[in-house]
Amino acid sequence: MAAVMLSLLLRLVLFPLMASAADLLRNPDFESPPLNITAGPNTPLVQLTKANTIPGWTFNGTVSYATSGGNGHGIQLGRDGKINQTFRASDNFYYYVLTFTLAPGIGDNCSQSTAFVNVSVPGSSRLFYLKNRYGKEKWESHSCHLGGWGVSEFDNLVIRSQFNHSGSNATCGPVVDTFILKGIETPKYFEDNILPNGGFEVGPAFLNNSTEGILLDEDPDESWSVLQDWSVMGTVKYIDRKHYGVPQGQAAIEIVSGAPSGIKTVQRLQQGADYSLTFMMGDAKDSCVGELIVWAQAGNTIQNFTMRSDGTGSVRNCSLTFKADSSLTPISFVNFNESRNRELLPCGPVIDDVVLLRTSASEGIQRKQFTISCFVFLFLVIL
Repeated sequence: MAAVMLSLLLRLVLFPLMASAADLLRNPDFESPPLNITAGPNTPLVQLTKANTIPGWTFNGTVSYATSGGNGHGIQLGRDGKINQTFRASDNFYYYVLTFTLAPGIGDNCSQSTAFVNVSVPGSSRLFYLKNRYGKEKWESHSCHLGGWGVSEFDNLVIRSQFNHSGSNATCGPVVDTFILKGIETPKYFEDNILPNGGFEVGPAFLNNSTEGILLDEDPDESWSVLQDWSVMGTVKYIDRKHYGVPQGQAAIEIVSGAPSGIKTVQRLQQGADYSLTFMMGDAKDSCVGELIVWAQAGNTIQNFTMRSDGTGSVRNCSLTFKADSSLTPISFVNFNESRNRELLPCGPVIDDVVLLRTSASEGIQRKQFTISCFVFLFLVIL
């Protein structure tokens, strides 16, 4: 036990804190308009030419400057449209996570467009598309793990359109807006929790003007997940305290889709030892009324937890105990049922404040074995 505590303490001392790298991108929300254009309420879409330049960005192909009714601005990508920006990595960050807004194209019959957006940096590429079912707004916030680079290395962020078939309407290309690049440092470990990100405080940056949370798509590799130390199954929503019911801290996970969906982590534990897993389960204060069910798994132990939600931020404290059957132990929270709130939008249970600890009984057995070993050693020395 002492060795484990020393290891945790060393990691706590050596691993620095998380910080934001939002200022690494120039003109991330396109509020500085392209040069040599005149855009206004009567011209919601202006196609750019060689005579135009977007401050902070370069572009190729069919790219248009979009203006919304609320005077917000974005970039619509046509069939071959691409924008990119080169930024310099900082030595303070372990890896980078990108948050951005995705909206349907401006034009007739564009609300059901099936165009994709490809987000890439050297060595990494990810496709995103409008789901059109998890929020009240037409736009959605998504997030992407970009990876890490060496000190002061330059990297090129590329955003391009990708249509799923040749018959797609090229005039309904997706609109992208508000790119926030966040630097994440190495995971932090604490003595009171084996899980480094049990409270989900380390994740993508929330947009200041967003009330919809951030959709996290399926990502089976936790080392490349935007939610540090957790992989994502199905679709979940990363929610903030400002706009949702968050049981603890500033952020939590709402499991909004079924079939199934949830989050998972794999931890290196002492095989044969006993552990306790506690967490908070609740509703997101989004009028998700009814019975919410979460299946929690720790190793080979599986238990379902049910709570009756009133849709106003209700919370239940949950716990289970288990024995680590192997050194690598999976821990997951899964929802198999999709619920709907009063606006008929998908909703589900909120998971927060997940704490994993070795139980005192297991520690007591270890101390007893250590005492017996010492006694045998002394006895042999005396002989």
